[in-house]
Amino acid sequence: MQARDIPNIITVGRIVLVAPTTWALLQHDYLLALALFFIAGVSDGVDGFLAKHYDWSSRLGALLDPLADKLLLVACYAALTWNGLLPAWLLLLVVLRDLVIVSGAVVYNFRIARLEAEPTLISKLNTLFQILLVLLVILHEAKGWGEAEWIQWLVYAVSVTIVWSGTDYVLTWSRRAREAK
Repeated sequence: MQARDIPNIITVGRIVLVAPTTWALLQHDYLLALALFFIAGVSDGVDGFLAKHYDWSSRLGALLDPLADKLLLVACYAALTWNGLLPAWLLLLVVLRDLVIVSGAVVYNFRIARLEAEPTLISKLNTLFQILLVLLVILHEAKGWGEAEWIQWLVYAVSVTIVWSGTDYVLTWSRRAREAK
């Protein structure tokens, strides 16, 4: 192992946190889920800082990092939906968007050209809203913090940014695919 492998090891650790975080949510242990979600968030910041600051970025890290984020978020959305705290249609939107983006990326990478992940501003906003919604729901369940109106507002904000960012990815990468041919 080399020092430059540390960000990828941290990212793999974040992937490992998906199972206990999901289990905690399904067991209604929202304090434990909050702690694990917090650790995952901090580790995401740490591995990103190390990769950029020390130039320890790698192709593997560029693929694993967003995968770790998506696995954790989708698992949290699934568990919170199972617990009746988020609507099933929102989980469906989250999963469909991710499937469309990942499928498109795989096709582009193998049929057009090597794909370099480039999250758009609207995609980053969507991820922020998705994270805030999970945090607010968990905080509400764990400590009674947060108003139900804020949760409802974030459900709609997440929905709008899912559709917007998904459409943006499809249009942008379709255009790039046409230009590459």
